[in-house]
Amino acid sequence: MKALVTGHAGFVGFHVSRRLLAEGWDVIGIDAFTDYYDVTLKERRTALLDDTSGFTGIEGRIETPGLLSGLMAEHRPDAVIHLAAQAGVRASIETPRPYAESNLMGTFELLEAIRAHPPRHTLMASTSSVYGANTEMPYAETHKADHPVSFYAATKKANEAMAHSYSHLYDLPITLFRFFTVYGPWGRPDMALFKFTKAILEGKPIDVYNHGKMRRDFTYIDDLIEAVARLIAHPAPATGSATGLQAPYRIINIGSNTPVNLMDFIESLERTIGRPAQKNLSPHMSGDMTDTWADVSKLREIIGYVPDTPIDQGVGAFVDWYADYYKTTLPR
Repeated sequence: MKALVTGHAGFVGFHVSRRLLAEGWDVIGIDAFTDYYDVTLKERRTALLDDTSGFTGIEGRIETPGLLSGLMAEHRPDAVIHLAAQAGVRASIETPRPYAESNLMGTFELLEAIRAHPPRHTLMASTSSVYGANTEMPYAETHKADHPVSFYAATKKANEAMAHSYSHLYDLPITLFRFFTVYGPWGRPDMALFKFTKAILEGKPIDVYNHGKMRRDFTYIDDLIEAVARLIAHPAPATGSATGLQAPYRIINIGSNTPVNLMDFIESLERTIGRPAQKNLSPHMSGDMTDTWADVSKLREIIGYVPDTPIDQGVGAFVDWYADYYKTTLPR
């Protein structure tokens, strides 16, 4: 079996690629190595993949016209896992153009590529952020997601609509998964756990927005990858889709179904590191959602699995990785 993974040097893309390689897949990865965060981290992830038999890495921007179509024509993958995107909610408010270029045009190029050279199944990353101003929880895939509160979320909602149209028009099996606050080893430096860990170990304060009155449905990376790997073998049937249309298309939440208070999450990190955090309590940040909570009944029904790693265990795994990667001695 052969897979094309876009964004292979990213947090999720790296773990997906490593999982598939371990299962004996050939993986063709493409990544732009943009400098949104430390490129060295992306290079280190890629180096580990390069050392694995069956991996082919390509540097390039997915929005480049015809690039993805060429890769599809050359390699004819059985599965496509589309994870490449300009990430980050807050940065999309200040500099939206890269989000339009990568998330909108890049996804258009991906859809054109699979239309020309259809794989058995295409899986694409969306986000819990599409639920936006919706206050009905837990979030179910059937809930309206018409009011994103950041441009990043808006591009992901657009991706869902674009994918549905291609699935419906060209009979392409496409699954969108909405991720809920993924964390764990090799994570992104712009995410809260990474920033908090770095600041605490350096004796610096952490910014706690909305005075800590937030909840997140944290999802440990290994759980997420398990769900994605299982979903590859479960494309949606052409009938009975959640949309009611004759399209092999579905949207699936991937979360833990267990929202955690932000202050409890910070306390778990403090216990793990062995040092209290200096908290800079700040107002609500524009673009942030106050709470997220995934209804995962659909995921359980399809693959018989839902994320279940406890927060303390997941936080501990990340801190251990961080200390090893940065050669840091923990206070504990």
